[in-house]
Amino acid sequence: MLILQLAAIASAQETVALPASAPESSAPPTGKMAAAQSSQSQDRPGTNGAGDGAIAQPGKVGGKGDPAFGGERHPLYRLTKSDSVDVNFTFSPDFNQTLTVQPDGFVVLKGAGTLLAEGLTVPQIQQAIVFAYRGSLREPEVTVTLKDFDKPYFLASGEVAKPGKYELRGDLTVNEALAIAGGLTQQARHSQVVVFRRISAYVAESHVIDVKKMLDSRDLNEDFHLQPGDFIYVPQSRISKIRKYVPTNSMSWYMNPLQF
Repeated sequence: MLILQLAAIASAQETVALPASAPESSAPPTGKMAAAQSSQSQDRPGTNGAGDGAIAQPGKVGGKGDPAFGGERHPLYRLTKSDSVDVNFTFSPDFNQTLTVQPDGFVVLKGAGTLLAEGLTVPQIQQAIVFAYRGSLREPEVTVTLKDFDKPYFLASGEVAKPGKYELRGDLTVNEALAIAGGLTQQARHSQVVVFRRISAYVAESHVIDVKKMLDSRDLNEDFHLQPGDFIYVPQSRISKIRKYVPTNSMSWYMNPLQF
């Protein structure tokens, strides 16, 4: 009888100790459970390593889009050959100077050597000048102002009243440019006005504009908009290519019908 009571007490103690040992396991989850937990943690905003709750977006730069696709919306003017800028030093006026971009693209700084300026914007050349004078001036304060530059232009040639080079001011179309060039002559071929546009240093594209059709239909919606450097050429009509004056000896058969 005593033995049976001891066995019952021992079994009761084992059943009480089993639930207490279950929460002791703190090993990290493995397999599918770990993958599920990691995916859930990534889906929650603010739980990844980006900080401040930001969600990483590939192809984006600071939420402003990839510059490789859009480029600069409002590009700054870049210096070219023969451009000139005024350089003023706030605390060292002795170094004030006017720089002109030479044919090789360089400018000569007063007491600081040469600097490649072609292709730079005004803020960029300002930073470059500050860096060039750091050896002789302590924290120089420089202001650069664009003085003279190549103004946008277009060329008109062929059968126009006043062929030549004209400034391109604002948004200008082909018909407006022809009016600035004095209009078309009587020998012009109105239906085949050609606009040449340079794409690169060795390649240019051409656009044929039917000015006669636009003017006859009184519809200028398809009028071509010019860009700086465009070249407008108006060819001569076929009828006008016939010589205006012909030697009389070549028309003797017509002027003297008695020979027939």
